[in-house]
Amino acid sequence: MAVSVQGQQVTFTPPSGAAGLIGDMTDWRKRPPLPVKAGQPITLTLPRGAWVEYAWVDAAGNAFADPDNDQRSLNPWWPYPRAAVVGDYVRHPLWQLPDATRRGTSHRLSWDGEVFHGKRRVIVHTPYGYAGGPLPVYYVQDGVACYRTGRLGELMDRAVEAGLASGAALVFVEPVDRNIEYYLNDHYLDFLTREVFPRVEGPLVQASTRGLWGASLGGLISLHLGRAHPELFSRVVSHSGAFIARPGARTKDGGIDTTGAGEWLREQLQAQPPRHLRLSLDTGVLEWLTGPNRRMAALMADLGLEHQYREYPSGHNWVTWREALPEAFLYMQGL
Repeated sequence: MAVSVQGQQVTFTPPSGAAGLIGDMTDWRKRPPLPVKAGQPITLTLPRGAWVEYAWVDAAGNAFADPDNDQRSLNPWWPYPRAAVVGDYVRHPLWQLPDATRRGTSHRLSWDGEVFHGKRRVIVHTPYGYAGGPLPVYYVQDGVACYRTGRLGELMDRAVEAGLASGAALVFVEPVDRNIEYYLNDHYLDFLTREVFPRVEGPLVQASTRGLWGASLGGLISLHLGRAHPELFSRVVSHSGAFIARPGARTKDGGIDTTGAGEWLREQLQAQPPRHLRLSLDTGVLEWLTGPNRRMAALMADLGLEHQYREYPSGHNWVTWREALPEAFLYMQGL
């Protein structure tokens, strides 16, 4: 048996060729693998109800899927993650409802980018029966993933049909290079205002208020731009925000630094509290961004900002974020 669970203890039995264990418990590549000693099982104590993703690595450090576990996870980035569940990972009640019978309309837009070169793609999801008039508009980063994997449009349709929330326009904005666009890049605002707003507001919807929404780096850029531009934005949703970032910070190999750059954005919020914003933050408890998100939420509480903060017993992945989406949407749009 590849994985066995007893209470809060999870035992992973390594297959042939395994030299280490990686996953949520090691923040994947951000911490060293847990070593395998002579093929001996590894036992971890995890939160009740936890959903943990993992993979094995060979002696060369290459990750591979557990051949004895076919439980896949909502991880669109790599083919090798497998899942271990401690008891029952609780699904939000909105995901337990049947599919909405009155579904919104999705409009697909594309054009050649000017601020950032490349083909730009956006999906605009409006509520069932929308025929014009003022509507909250949320600009959602990592648009395709949030639309297809997160199923945020479907979630809105369920919440509206159940009488739990009012509708909004969800603008799913797909990046070309998210590392460049989302890492505290003020040119991303130029992209939104010059290229996205004019194609959405007027032709498709009338904005009563605007919000920004994103996960990881998408949460970072959403809070960064939202706090700095009260004339444009009044709401921000961030899932597992990559709040370990600083303008211009790079790793030794030239990549963006989301592990050792410090918590610059929290410093900015402390100096200039964004009292114009309604904020929703959440994070998994099995990821390297748990601490920064807790500290950001604690600052919001200390400053008395309008916000909610939630934690989920899982990691930096779509398992966490799909469960976080309902409460985030209800906080923003709930009746």
